[in-house]
Formats: sequence, C-alpha cells, structure tokens
Amino acid sequence: MEPQGWSNPIRKVKAPKVPVEPLEPVSFDVVAHMVKACPHNTFNGDRDAAILLCLLDTGARANEFLSINLEDINQARGDILIRQGKGRKPRTVYIGKLSKRALRRYMNHRQDDNTALWVTIPRHGSERLSYDGLRGILTRRAKRAGMEAQSLHDFRRAFALAMLRNGTDIFTLAKLMGHEGISVLQRYLKQTNLDTEEAHRRAGPVDNARF
Repeated sequence: MEPQGWSNPIRKVKAPKVPVEPLEPVSFDVVAHMVKACPHNTFNGDRDAAILLCLLDTGARANEFLSINLEDINQARGDILIRQGKGRKPRTVYIGKLSKRALRRYMNHRQDDNTALWVTIPRHGSERLSYDGLRGILTRRAKRAGMEAQSLHDFRRAFALAMLRNGTDIFTLAKLMGHEGISVLQRYLKQTNLDTEEAHRRAGPVDNARF
C-alpha cells in the first residue's frame, strides 16, 4: 500500500516515441510483369491475372478477398460486397475497367456450381481457393516473371499508397480499407509527404529561377 501523499514518479515519465517507418508496397511494375507472366486463354492464367489485378484494385485483406462469393459482385458496375470484414462489418469495395475485363475472362472458364468467386478448377469438384493457394499463386507468378516474391499484404499497401497519391482523402480510404480510424494510415501519409518534398526539390520556383 502506498504511503499517503506519495505518488509514483514513473507515471510522469512519457514513453519514448517510436519512429513510424514507411511501409513499402509492391510496385506497379512488378505487378505488371506478374500479370504478363499469366498465360492467356487458360483457366489458371486468366484466373491468376484477375486475382493480381483485383487484389490491387480492392485493397482487401486476404481473408476478405477469399471469402467473396459470386453473389457479392456486380460485374457490370464493379461493386464487390465484403461480408467478412474485420469486426464482421460489411463494406463495399470496387474494381475498375481493366480488372473487370480480367474478371470476365476468368469467369468465361467457369463451368462449376461453386458459389465462391475464386476457385481451384473451372469444373465440377472445384473448391474455394485457400490462403495457401492464393499465396502460392503470387509466388509462382513472381518467379515466372523473374521477380522477387511479394506478400499478400504488399498489395494492400500498394492500394493505400496509390489512392492517397491519386487524391483520395484519408477518411474515404479508411472506409474502403475497413479501418475504424486513420491511425494505421499515418505511415502512408508519411510516404506521400516524402513525394511532395521530392517534387518541390525538383521544381521549387526559387531554386529553378535564374536570380
């Protein structure tokens, strides 16, 4: 029991601030090479290309991505309902024209009655693609493209950073990514600040003027 009038001086000591290091995403050049490494007009090739593009376009977590069912996606609009979001909170994510086109090529191979969007084979007996299966696709396509293997979360990071660089406000991005707050996104903001700093170094009016 503490003596009356005594207070622990340790309580007044603030924990040191840990520097927030930027998180490096997969580069778009790497993704482009991986997509090119997917053979066209084959089930595996068209499925893997669609997976790579949709992973990057949605920014979904791996488990969310694998839980998508056929009924959750509107192929015409590119809306995808994420039912199994963090905290069991559903949200809508989106894919653009190129990803929709890749998804249609993949769906043209489907001859099964599986309700899952991503499956192992195109015919009867197909199973929902597993986490290990998805990770294996990234590993194989990177190896075939002559690139280093990329993690699944690298695609989510690339989505976040690209959206910020392209002008998306951080609150909208948090909603798209399924975050309740914006603290997790501070690392990406730091990277965009580095972008603007470098842009000013290249094009600052005073340094580029002839005084």
